[in-house]
Order: sequence, then C-alpha cells, then structure tokens
Amino acid sequence: MKLRVAALGVGYFSQFHYDAWKRLDVELVGICDQQLGPARDAAARYGVSQAFDDLETMLRQTQPDLLDIIIPPSGHLAAIRTTAVEGIDIICQKPFTSNLEEAKMAVSVARDAGILLVVHENFRFQPWYMEIKRQLSENVIGDPYQITFRLRPGDGQGSNAYLDRQPYFQKQQRFLVNETAVHLVDVFRYLFGEVRSVWADLRRLNPVIAGEDAGIIIFSFDGQKKAVFDGNRLVDHMAEDRRLTMGEMLIEGSDGIIRLDGNGRLYLRQFGSDQENEIEYCWEDRAYAGDCVFRLQRHVVEHLSSNAPIQNCAEGYLRNLKIVEHIYRSNHYGKTLQIES
Repeated sequence: MKLRVAALGVGYFSQFHYDAWKRLDVELVGICDQQLGPARDAAARYGVSQAFDDLETMLRQTQPDLLDIIIPPSGHLAAIRTTAVEGIDIICQKPFTSNLEEAKMAVSVARDAGILLVVHENFRFQPWYMEIKRQLSENVIGDPYQITFRLRPGDGQGSNAYLDRQPYFQKQQRFLVNETAVHLVDVFRYLFGEVRSVWADLRRLNPVIAGEDAGIIIFSFDGQKKAVFDGNRLVDHMAEDRRLTMGEMLIEGSDGIIRLDGNGRLYLRQFGSDQENEIEYCWEDRAYAGDCVFRLQRHVVEHLSSNAPIQNCAEGYLRNLKIVEHIYRSNHYGKTLQIES
C-alpha cells in the first residue's frame, strides 16, 4: 500500500516539495493553505483531488500517514501540535519553528505522541556534499584541516531584494544566519562532526531589510579542525545558476584540497601539485539544487517503508538551532563562545 501524504502550504518553495512527491511512489491525498483558492490551484496543478483551508479538517478527512509542513516558521508549532494529536508523522520545513524554545516544545510534543518528526534540511542531500562526504571517508585529502564556504547568491541588493520569491525575508529580524547559514551549520556538522565553539561578526548592508545579510563565522571542531562561513547575499559568484550551490567551498587537508564551484563541479588538487583534476560523480541538475528535495523526501519514505536509518530527526536538529543561538550571542558579545555537549 502506498504511503499517504498530505501537505500544508503553497508558498514559493512548496513547488519543489510537490514535484518530488509526484515523482515518488506515494499518494498525495490533500493540500491545505490558509486561503482555499491557492490550495485549490495547487491541487489542480499537481493532480490532487482535495484542497482545504483548515489543517484539522484535512487530516481527519484524508487520514494521511505523513504531513509535509511547508509554511513559515511562525505556524510550525501549532501545526505540529494539531498533527501530533492525530498520530501522524511529520516533515517540517526549516527554519524549524520560530526559535529554539519552540523547537524544543515541538520535539517534546512529537515524542509524547510517538510520531516521527523530521526537519526538511535539504542541503546535506545536495549531491556535491554527499560526494565530498564520500571523498573524505576515503581519505583523499589526508587529515582534514578546514572548510571554507563563501555564500554569494547575489540576490540581496536594492529595495526589491527577495520580493519576487520570498518577500517575508525583508522582515525577518534574524536573517542571514537563521535563514541561510543554518544550512551550512548542518553541512559542516555532516562533514566534520560536532561544533565546539563559534565566533561571529554579522552585518546588515541593505537598509531595506530588518536582519543581517552579511557576516563571517568561524567554527571549531575536535582535532583543531575549523570551518569558515563567509556570507554576503549582496555579492554574486561565477555560476550558470547562482542559486545552485549559492557559493563556493574549499575543503583543505594535509594531502590535498577539494574545491566546489558554482556549477556543482568538484575538483581535487593534490598537495604540492599545480594541477586540479575534476572529480567525476553522477547527479542530475533538476528541480532545486541537484534535486536535494527529492533526495530528502525519498530518504524519509524509505525510512517509513523499510525502517532504514533516518537523518534530520528534529531532536538531533536542535543542536543546529543551539549553534545558531550561540552565533548571535557571539556577535552580540564580540567573543568566541563554547558550545556544551
């Protein structure tokens, strides 16, 4: 029997969720939004028979096995509570709830209800990071020393910044770190292990937005490993699609360097050599960022279907949010902050 999936939200990013669900071996049974018209439009577009403007009604009428929450963070906790009462598993979009305390409450609600709660953190499912992880596991650069990521999407200039895609970005009091750098927090942990301390210097360059849009963050890991996030949403980088990788990365080690460019290509240069060689790996330039939304949702379906290991459980994701809080506090106090285990 196919997994029955319902979805809440029809904003800009939901298109990638719905596209992925239609390509997976599941049954998409309902779409809900606070306005019925957009919900009906989305249902018609993706071949879903039922549309709703009330979450509780949709859950009771469609009886899904899984709810995909694709709404802004302010509505996450209420939606999780409503869904948990029905005993339905959940994928929840990031940023996960409005703050760390709400996220802890959401995790507690899910635990008490005995349901699965997964955060839709898709960056670690981007194919270039999965390949970098594989290369590191094969020790191709020896002892790893440092990751440097330069975020340069070039979408943050002027009075119309973000309005064509996600206009609520302009009003977020916490923007660059809470909305974007949190992805790289998760990637750095995926590649290097646990973050032990952070130092941050954050700035707001575009005066029309409420939050920070540029900054440098330094992460420390066990074994003296470091990671640097150098983010600036006003500046771009060389890429056919500047939203594909949103920037460029170096992973440096004792025996060599892996470089990620803006087109999703990976290169390896051995220590002492002036020659870079491209790392050949298979991926499809489809949907969003190497089809990472599809990869994540397939991962959850495989877990629910066969009890395969699961990544991105909300309880483990709390660590990312704790690191984000320390980043903001580091910027406020102007000092390095340790992060307890």
